[in-house]
Amino acid sequence: QVTLVESGGGLVQDGGSLRLSCTVPADSFGRLVMGWFRQAPGKEREIVAAIAWSASSSYYSDSAKGRFAISRDVRRNTVDLQMNSLKPEDTAVYYCAAKLRGENKYAYWGQGTQVTVSS
Repeated sequence: QVTLVESGGGLVQDGGSLRLSCTVPADSFGRLVMGWFRQAPGKEREIVAAIAWSASSSYYSDSAKGRFAISRDVRRNTVDLQMNSLKPEDTAVYYCAAKLRGENKYAYWGQGTQVTVSS
């Protein structure tokens, strides 16, 4: 079992920035691929970004490219999502998720953190 805890959501104006953090158990670092997802009201959950724990590769959705950056901090045991140039359409609950290397499905999820971008 892997317990993930998100933090850093909140209310920000159009064009603003937020940084989300996901705390990962230290003994799980080397085994996991980490992702950030989001779900807006009335919409399906979608992946925003993902990173291999070795940080050798990362992925961004088209909507996140150029505005968001995913990174991991081995000292803090966190995976962070820096979100810049936020837009009202970025408003959603953001979830941190993890899957074991080699697995297709994200099996572990955080509780979610609300991000609201006002126009």
